Amino acid sequence: MSEQKTLTGGCLCGALRYEMTKPPILAYTCHCTVCQKLTSSAFSSALLVDAEACRFNEGETRSFQRPADSGRTVTRWVCTECDIWVCNGAKPGTAPPGTVFALRAGTLDDTSWLRPTVHFWIRSAQRWVILPEGDTLFETQPADGAAWLRSVEG
Repeated sequence: MSEQKTLTGGCLCGALRYEMTKPPILAYTCHCTVCQKLTSSAFSSALLVDAEACRFNEGETRSFQRPADSGRTVTRWVCTECDIWVCNGAKPGTAPPGTVFALRAGTLDDTSWLRPTVHFWIRSAQRWVILPEGDTLFETQPADGAAWLRSVEG
């Protein structure tokens, strides 16, 4: 991950800004068809981030929700000014201690160091996408994502 002590980022228009004081837990891509539609691309890229180490210090967010294939509701947060998707999970700044959330990798100010090593929903991946050898691949989502994440962190 990045060697910087503080990572910064924000939305497209600059109204929403954040900073992270700890490096991300991991970088991943999601190849599900919903992410493909949301990004108008082949996948979305994100970082799993310790919520306590990420502070939104400028701008406002609003949520939009959608039921996932699992039946749970996914909450995504966007800038109120430009509608850029910034993260999902608890509202920025309100997550309880020990919580992680997904921050959209493309919102970082510097993405030059970014290298996703985990790929979800590869059964929906575009045929032309070549996944790097040695990366962690999931056909869909792990059955117990929390247990899998604990195994990665430990």
